[in-house]
Amino acid sequence: MSENKAVVAILGGTGGLGTGLARRWAEAGYSIIIGSRTQDKAETAAQALRDLMQERGIGNVSVSAMDNVAAAQAADIAALTVPFAHHADTLNSVKAALQGKILIDVTVPLVPPKVARVQLPAEGSAGQIAQNILGEGVSVVSAFQNVAAVHLQDGQGMDCDVLVCGDNKEARAKVIELVEAAGLRGFHAGSIANAAAVEAMTSLLIFINKQYKCHAGIKLTGLDH
Repeated sequence: MSENKAVVAILGGTGGLGTGLARRWAEAGYSIIIGSRTQDKAETAAQALRDLMQERGIGNVSVSAMDNVAAAQAADIAALTVPFAHHADTLNSVKAALQGKILIDVTVPLVPPKVARVQLPAEGSAGQIAQNILGEGVSVVSAFQNVAAVHLQDGQGMDCDVLVCGDNKEARAKVIELVEAAGLRGFHAGSIANAAAVEAMTSLLIFINKQYKCHAGIKLTGLDH
């Protein structure tokens, strides 16, 4: 494992999207911390990840389990993968621990039961809410909202692109490195204000997936490789 790779904590990382990202990054050689509101849930998810990596023939992985606050404190970069209903509470609980760091906000402001309808919050996006709560001391970068968890879980290549939004260009570049480590293409997509457009597309994709019985993503065209 490379010594200069960031330690990545996945806060609320026991669900499908969080464990999918953990699998991708652990396989790429990153030290992963699974965070949860309770230590027990984090331990269960971390052990499941270790077992899966062994099944795939990848024994040398660094995976640990902590509560969300301890995970945020121990990490160089954190990713937040909680439902929108727990978004603000989780952010407030880890605010002090994240100062001076990058937070990748993967949250989509879905409003059940009509999750296939765009219903953005008054602030514009979950990413903007995160930046407002955490303040200037944290570089919030919005990413991964348009990637189906099933694709992250399966360990195969993905023909899918990730739009990366945030006010700090250097922070966006670091997140794009993690996007590429997960086997996808990442693109600078502007400030955190632009996260509204990316988050809104998730509801469109949910509708498309239901309509056509698929797990669609997005793909940019017209780019030089």
